[in-house]
Amino acid sequence: MYKVIPKKRYQHTLELVDKFISKDEKILDLGVENPLSNLIRENGFQVINTKGEDLDDEFEHLNSVDADVITAFEILEHFLNPYSILKNLPGKKLLITVPLQLWFAKPYRNMNDIRDWHYHEFVDWQLDRLIEKAGWEIKFRKKWTHPSGKIGIRPLLRRITPRYYAVYAERN
Repeated sequence: MYKVIPKKRYQHTLELVDKFISKDEKILDLGVENPLSNLIRENGFQVINTKGEDLDDEFEHLNSVDADVITAFEILEHFLNPYSILKNLPGKKLLITVPLQLWFAKPYRNMNDIRDWHYHEFVDWQLDRLIEKAGWEIKFRKKWTHPSGKIGIRPLLRRITPRYYAVYAERN
């Protein structure tokens, strides 16, 4: 079906895209062009990305973008204000993946790049409530683990503790 995909989360995400989005629908992927959006495009989907603007401050223009579906893969956790962004999105379909909060690990923070911080690592019910409050109706949820292949207590916990959470939602 697909060529070999290097990351487990990419495989899960691509399967969800294939399940909920048709190839004739226009996708607005929040975030700059990246290996995952390119992979989705290579599999025949119409994808445009945002241009790197600070969506915490510049989200109003999103509702004027011509898109049927919004995807937000591993990006909501980087926003200070994901509610306003979700509330102002165009389209009728929304597909999101986020890293889940892990009780045994601190939120990710890249000290060399403030844009690469996780302001939110969600618990599933928190993301659900955020999506619903922004006017979306959740139709599907999925969690999966992300084993590291290393030896130790934390790698063992990563094998059995879900790290990623996907939500598909629609609005009228």
